[in-house]
Amino acid sequence: MQAFPGSKMRHIDASDRHDRATRDRADPILLQSQRQAEPHGLSGRGQRDPIESTRLPLFATFERTLRTFRTHLRGHLRGGMRSLRHAAVVAGAVLLAACSHPGEAWQLTNVSGHLPDLDFALTADNGRPVTGTSFRGDTTLVYFGYTHCPDVCPETMARLMQVIAKLGPDADKVRILFISVDPARDTPQALHAYVGAFDARHARGLTGTDAQIESLARRYRVAYQMEKRDPDGDYEVTHSSAVYVFDAQGHARLLATDHDSADAIAHDLRRVINDTA
Repeated sequence: MQAFPGSKMRHIDASDRHDRATRDRADPILLQSQRQAEPHGLSGRGQRDPIESTRLPLFATFERTLRTFRTHLRGHLRGGMRSLRHAAVVAGAVLLAACSHPGEAWQLTNVSGHLPDLDFALTADNGRPVTGTSFRGDTTLVYFGYTHCPDVCPETMARLMQVIAKLGPDADKVRILFISVDPARDTPQALHAYVGAFDARHARGLTGTDAQIESLARRYRVAYQMEKRDPDGDYEVTHSSAVYVFDAQGHARLLATDHDSADAIAHDLRRVINDTA
């Protein structure tokens, strides 16, 4: 398996508080979510340049992640290496088996102990400062996206609305945080209108400065990349598509990808809610 020559999408190193072994266990499922958010393939966008920005370079290359893939998948893939998407799915299954607790298996990916607690300082869609501790007591779903996203973001939000509907009374214990990776355009007002169109009761839009968003992205290994502007000055943002689940104490518990159904997410959310009730 080779690195992606010329790719503009890169991978963020985990928080320095987490050792290399922990980062390696978390890599495969996070890379899978990055692939799912990039339907044309990373190398397919290799000729595009990022939009002009004062943003500092965020991402280290994928080489260490791919070396980790080879280690995890050697012995699992017979007859040669398959496509990267197939490799990510297999690696995700390995990660799930390694992280799950005894007893009933989680339907999502269990990342307990492998990602930092919910911690940030941002601006909410009502214009007020908000921190991770503001959501203590609620089970929190965190998704990184942007309001101009043409497909992945609205599809993910719609699926989370299905989850809320399936939870019944337990939905009152859940909050959805839509964190913008496009703070230049996503003002609090724009985010308020966006999340309100889905669920003003359970969803909150969060934004911040470039530095705040970059710091939070590094903390949770989120990848995002501004794409080239079109002739009208518009642009898209390629980004990870995973949904992070934090319990009522703010501990990272689960990771949901595009392959996880609303039923699976609702099933595991009930378990998290009951565990921390």
